[in-house]
Amino acid sequence: MSFIKEFKEFATKGNVVDLAVGIIIGGAFGKIVSSLVADIIMPPIGAIVGGIKFTEIKLGLKEALVDSSGKVVQEAVTLNIGNFIQTMFDFLIIAGSIFLIIRLMNSLNRKKAKEEAPVPAIPSVEVQLLTEIRDLLKKQA
Repeated sequence: MSFIKEFKEFATKGNVVDLAVGIIIGGAFGKIVSSLVADIIMPPIGAIVGGIKFTEIKLGLKEALVDSSGKVVQEAVTLNIGNFIQTMFDFLIIAGSIFLIIRLMNSLNRKKAKEEAPVPAIPSVEVQLLTEIRDLLKKQA
């Protein structure tokens, strides 16, 4: 089998296409959740705790170097703790959303499996007669 033919089979399998669609939708979903957290959830939380913007919370490690004219020669080195807090909120919301979606899908699959429970096959007339004859012979013996 040629390399190109084998790659074509791999790339057009349902699982690969499903994965690609999932990644694209996941990326878009991540942007939506990031906006939800940054623009809707965090501002009220910041207002509650005293007007703090979490993205501005930084721990300075090294001050910026400024020359005599006031021009910044070297930027300050900081730990951006607020961005980390923001990202943690994003993660928690995404993880919770995915959990709820998977939980819903699992419950639907369980209902579907119950509905599709196999019905025992009714034996043919010949098999029923043979079973009755067998049972009668057992009683006589």
